[in-house]
Amino acid sequence: MTAVRRAAPVLVAALLLLVCAGRAGATGYRYWSFWERTDGHWTYATQGPASVRPDDGTVQGFRFTVGADAADAGRPRGTADFDTICADTPAKSGAKRVAMVLDFGTSADAPSGETPPQRRAVCARVPSDASSADALAAVAGPLRYDTNALLCAIAGYPHKGCGEQASTDREPTATAPDSGSSESSASSESDSGPSLGLPIGVGVVALLAGAAIWQSRRRRDASG
Repeated sequence: MTAVRRAAPVLVAALLLLVCAGRAGATGYRYWSFWERTDGHWTYATQGPASVRPDDGTVQGFRFTVGADAADAGRPRGTADFDTICADTPAKSGAKRVAMVLDFGTSADAPSGETPPQRRAVCARVPSDASSADALAAVAGPLRYDTNALLCAIAGYPHKGCGEQASTDREPTATAPDSGSSESSASSESDSGPSLGLPIGVGVVALLAGAAIWQSRRRRDASG
């Protein structure tokens, strides 16, 4: 019992660290995420839209979301089929067509006082050397960037703010699955897996508790 009493302060401190870590893990950022559609699945883009030079027939998506990283960023929802989106945009020499899905997010993603516009799918026909940012500007202006070239607004949404911190503690929104894909928006809205914060925190508590009890017993044996 003495060992447990001596371990108590350590346990309390460890639990406080665990609580703080859990709260920190619930903080993300409100921003426009950039996605590429390949073989019927959305993949988080590894480069910014200004660096990507899409080919004719490419499908790309932008989703306004709240997340800490790519793992919990919301994927674009809705139809993502090139032939459907660009059906009324014929090919043209010296140009390329890029199908774009623009998802303005949910009310839970929206900044205070703002209402997200309806999702839309548009076909951009741009010069063959155009970037994804050029294609986006051709069909979804006005765009707004910050001083670090971070994309802040598409079609004027949101009206203000850029990459500000926001809580990720929200319920996923159940919606219909994408056309031609087995993925559902509900699953894409949720995290890809359980947070590592809780298992790591529990391990830390157990480790500190064991160390405290061992140290207490060692002192008792030494005094005996």
